[in-house]
Amino acid sequence: MSWIIDQQHVNNICSTCGTRYANERKPGDICPICEDERQYVLESGQHWTNYEAIAAQHNIRITERAPRLYDLRLVPAFSIGQRAFLVQSASGNILWDCLPLIDETTVAFIRAKGGLKGIAISHPHYYSLMAVWARIFDCPVYLHEADQEWIMDKRDHIQLWGGLQQPLWDDLKLVHTPGHFPGSVVLHAPHHGYDGTVLTGDSLFVSRDRKQVSFMYSFPNYIPLPAKDVRIIDERVSPLAFDSMYSAFDGLNIQEGAKEIYERSVIRYLQAVDPQFRP
Repeated sequence: MSWIIDQQHVNNICSTCGTRYANERKPGDICPICEDERQYVLESGQHWTNYEAIAAQHNIRITERAPRLYDLRLVPAFSIGQRAFLVQSASGNILWDCLPLIDETTVAFIRAKGGLKGIAISHPHYYSLMAVWARIFDCPVYLHEADQEWIMDKRDHIQLWGGLQQPLWDDLKLVHTPGHFPGSVVLHAPHHGYDGTVLTGDSLFVSRDRKQVSFMYSFPNYIPLPAKDVRIIDERVSPLAFDSMYSAFDGLNIQEGAKEIYERSVIRYLQAVDPQFRP
């Protein structure tokens, strides 16, 4: 390879969530991210793997979802199975969320599209191999400071931010949407799609029928968000202009009418969890 993945033979990647740790993990070591009630440990117990083992069995599939918007995912699926997104913009591209693998083909593709000016991640479940991606593209990783306790591979490229919004460039911005995690965020790309795009991670979850959006504290353990958290999210998302929305998993795309679907979904959710709610 023309670039080096340090510690590629060291078992420092959680097989269940794909998070890379700074140091080798031993049998019996736990993954705090998976022990948390928003994730899970497999029935067979905690397992650790390494970069070489992942690279031997998986590759990255890149799909154009809309002009200047590509999703990237591992095939076959590994760990949580989330997508990352390459968002192209005139002043520089951003990678939204991250993957537990990177390969030469993907690096070449992204560089051919203009490289990366930054990486932003919605919440700790998708931190994965962020330190390696950032080093290869020599760019910052924007993480909300409320989630800094979950950073398991601390490197110089990580840039913490606080508050309600983090402006980037070309009107791209990160919006703090706490609930799933205290530092959960979405990415607003107002110049993408017909009338703006929101990339959600897990803060807002596009349903399988793509006609609804929902909110969860824990997706695998089916713990819903309380009404107060949904109201906070709505206060911060409803002012955004958008017509499309992309969630964390393959197929969970709303390519038109997303704002109306979102607004109906907030009302439906609050009606379900708060008997005192009146639209």
